[in-house]
Amino acid sequence: MSIDPTAIHAYFRAGNKAINGFCSIPSPVVAEIMGRQGFDLLTIDLQHGLIDYQTALILLQVLQGLPAPVLARVPWNEPGIIAKVLDAGCAGVICPMVNTAEDARALVQASRYAPLGGRSFGPTRANMVYGPAYVKTANTRVLVLAMIETCQAMQNLDAILGVEGIDGVYVGPSDLGLSLGYVPTLEPTAPEVLAAIAEIGQRSKAAGRISGCHCGSVAMVKRVQAQGFDFGSLLTDVRIVTQAFAGLLADYRSEKAEAVKGY
Repeated sequence: MSIDPTAIHAYFRAGNKAINGFCSIPSPVVAEIMGRQGFDLLTIDLQHGLIDYQTALILLQVLQGLPAPVLARVPWNEPGIIAKVLDAGCAGVICPMVNTAEDARALVQASRYAPLGGRSFGPTRANMVYGPAYVKTANTRVLVLAMIETCQAMQNLDAILGVEGIDGVYVGPSDLGLSLGYVPTLEPTAPEVLAAIAEIGQRSKAAGRISGCHCGSVAMVKRVQAQGFDFGSLLTDVRIVTQAFAGLLADYRSEKAEAVKGY
């Protein structure tokens, strides 16, 4: 079941799950390859990826010719870049390091039009994509996710989930693990980190909010979905390409070693 970019909330409210692809490489060709693989959602990463705004716009133009809705992970909780990616036509934003209800309200202020927020009007490309009625529907259409990735955010989770205009949360396991005193990884094994992730999924579901989690493997995507998360992000394009090359080269060298040994 493909997700209508104008009805993402309804898709998740119906109990559907999704897998998200993360685009970090500043290449339209790589983005198109990702977009044609069947991910339910795609995210352009302007935070830790190698992508600036202008490149993000190009990737967005490539990806919006394909079925999956396109989100943007913005570099920070800053109104200028949030408005620009939404004006460009992104279906939603993932915002890093939202640690308090005040941070969440600032995110809403940047993402929503009045009276709910203070987003300035100028949807240059969004109007082209969604039509001139965009301004009337944007506040209920755009997906706004706050990243929960610190101990402080965990302590304030209920308050963050309760902010009007926040649709849900997105877990960054690396920073969350780092905040809890562990080595950062997309596939944590520390019981404390795993428990914290599961708790975020459960509390978000209880609050009626959407939740997503960045994952280091397919198995982790399935696990977090079973814990109540609505979607999981599978690695990034950088990590997937790296793993593919490393695996193929390891196979080659192993086969070559066996051939030499057998000879």
